[in-house]
Amino acid sequence: MIDFVVRPAKRQDFPEIRNLIHEVHINPTGLDWRRFLVVVSPDNTVLGCGQIKPHFDGSRELASIAVKEHVRGQGIARAVIQELLAREFTRPLYLMCRARLEPLYIKFGFRAIDQDEMPVYFQRISRAERIFNSKVQAEDRLLVMRLEGTVEIISGLIEAGKI
Repeated sequence: MIDFVVRPAKRQDFPEIRNLIHEVHINPTGLDWRRFLVVVSPDNTVLGCGQIKPHFDGSRELASIAVKEHVRGQGIARAVIQELLAREFTRPLYLMCRARLEPLYIKFGFRAIDQDEMPVYFQRISRAERIFNSKVQAEDRLLVMRLEGTVEIISGLIEAGKI
């Protein structure tokens, strides 16, 4: 295991955040360094990141979860997700991910939802994805998930070792 710290992003972290988002090929829109938490090494190199992103319809999204490839599997994504969820009290909270990542987010209490359960922002993205990615493998399809639980429920899952 490597040593790392989760902390709020600083303005000077933004180029590394942006580069990491592009490196892992996730949505590069709505990147505001002030909403990000970063995971840094002892020498202050950004190893991972994530944010809670607000949308025009009032929904909020766990977004931009990214980890550098050479340090994956060492608890970095889990650490940033846990910290973001501990700081974000607004529920429900949504996320979009590839279907193959569903098991990861289920551990945090998220569940996949149907189109009719989605806020407007996510309905629009989901419809567009179905049109433009109709031929992709099932595990690469876009999945929208929702977290209903309170912070106390999430804390209980963490303490029980389920997250």
